[in-house]
Amino acid sequence: MLDVLGVGIGPFNLGLAALLDRVPETKAVFLERKAQFDWHSGMMIEGTTLQVPFFADLVTMADPTHPLSFLNYLHEHGRLYHFYFREKFHISRREYNHYCRWAAERLASCRFGCEVTGIRLEEAGSDARFVVEVRELGTPRMLSYLASNLVIGVGSRPQMPARFRSLCGPHVFHSADYLTHRERCLQARSITVVGSGQSAAEITLDLLSGQQEYGYRLDWFTRSAGFFPMEYSKLGLEHFSPDYTRYFYGLAPERKDAVRAGQSLLYKGISARTIADIYDALYDAGAGGEESPRVRLMASTEVEQLLPFSGRGSDGYRLVCRQLQQDISFEHVSDVVILATGYEHAEPACLSPLEPYICRDAKGRYDISENYALKLRIGGGNRIFIQNGELHTHGVGAPDLGLGAYRNSLIIEQLTGRAVYPRRERNVFQQFGANV
Repeated sequence: MLDVLGVGIGPFNLGLAALLDRVPETKAVFLERKAQFDWHSGMMIEGTTLQVPFFADLVTMADPTHPLSFLNYLHEHGRLYHFYFREKFHISRREYNHYCRWAAERLASCRFGCEVTGIRLEEAGSDARFVVEVRELGTPRMLSYLASNLVIGVGSRPQMPARFRSLCGPHVFHSADYLTHRERCLQARSITVVGSGQSAAEITLDLLSGQQEYGYRLDWFTRSAGFFPMEYSKLGLEHFSPDYTRYFYGLAPERKDAVRAGQSLLYKGISARTIADIYDALYDAGAGGEESPRVRLMASTEVEQLLPFSGRGSDGYRLVCRQLQQDISFEHVSDVVILATGYEHAEPACLSPLEPYICRDAKGRYDISENYALKLRIGGGNRIFIQNGELHTHGVGAPDLGLGAYRNSLIIEQLTGRAVYPRRERNVFQQFGANV
């Protein structure tokens, strides 16, 4: 009988496992169907970094003394002085992924190769418990776990517009699969990137680096009004704080969506450094009298249709586009189309048997309490906590790695009934709401 069972081992549930490792009275197990920790492997482009400082590791913002901190990882790998002399806060995605694997290997509560196939609520006398059915991948074994509480950390999934899904394959794919299909891209005669965020920009920059050698045409379309930088001012960053999360949660439900609609550049823009690197690549390509590369960047442009096309001796795709500000339609042909169309929260199928107990808001989304517990139509102390599925209730900090340890400290407090990892009430300089 477990106190808590975690479904999925991404950075947030891995961080919870790490923090619970110092709470021996709490029995916890975390399950992941992948064979090992693997974070956004399709976007591990050489040179890409996290968009948050290394302090946003699994544990530091809750417990800087924890042995699974990033600094201790560096120490154990003999890289502490190298990092010190490097004098940069932002680490590569590749190193972050390796750090998380290192941490996962040191946590007995993390079990990989285990797929949760179903969860049901079972009465046990005056109490209730969750029964979690699990398939051990690569073996015929089926296991059952009993748990008082659940933590759902299955992460987000690539968001693909419905009108394009039937075309998915090696020539039309989501940015999450970029590295899987990169070699195919390099052999194409034309490539089109669709999207406005960091992933679209990083893929465009990577393709620019190979354009002179491979000679393909490159187009980048976005519905956004421009290729704008992410908000990265010091006061802007304070929106990714426990203080702003509390303020946002206290807003009226009908106000939250309206507020978030005006905050896109807090978490959906492009880093200023990436924009500068793209500009430099475009400029350098024409240096020394070289012919300008075949590149087109167009904002305010929506891809309305994507149709298979045969011609010019090979198959490709015809994009029917609209320039939104001019209200002008045009067509464009491309061999490869990369859809950097973002991610959406994934509701795991294994929770389907619990649907009668789950509370939802007026738009059908999970109704989540301030302490990250999914509101349920059951009595007793059984809870389901949600990791990175509360953007609509808690605001822009939900997917931010820097707030993961804070959220986990709240979850642990509810599991144990005590403040294992104390939190400060005031963490920012500005005041987000009026005191009345």
